[in-house]
Amino acid sequence: MRTLAIDYGSKRIGLALSDPTGTLARPLPFLPVKADAKLAREIAQLAEKEQASLILLGLPRHMSGELGEAALKVQAFAAILEKATPVKIKLIDERLSTVQASRQLQEAGKNARNQRTHIDSEAASVLLQSYLDTQTNFPLLPPDE
Repeated sequence: MRTLAIDYGSKRIGLALSDPTGTLARPLPFLPVKADAKLAREIAQLAEKEQASLILLGLPRHMSGELGEAALKVQAFAAILEKATPVKIKLIDERLSTVQASRQLQEAGKNARNQRTHIDSEAASVLLQSYLDTQTNFPLLPPDE
């Protein structure tokens, strides 16, 4: 089961896709911001091409948990996307995903200039990997003796 994750930004739309087993996330090239209806059609086509059975859409909450203006825009986009695709859409808390993505890019040696073009899809990948990790049921290993 493939899952597509979206980090809906004001300048770029970050994308990430899981592997077919639903275990690993990988960033995809970002999409530039455009009209929501056109963006929804492109994402619907990508989901169909990649055989995604779930689309995760990052919901940017304040640290208090409250929804702000950015979250309202994401919710409005989710409604448009739901009309463009039969794939199930799930809104998921994305607090601190961009911070984590920035750290990962720094560790990978990406400088600030390179980070700007990678951060959105890396944030989508962080969001997706966190979700996938909560869905995986690995058997517990026996304690060391």
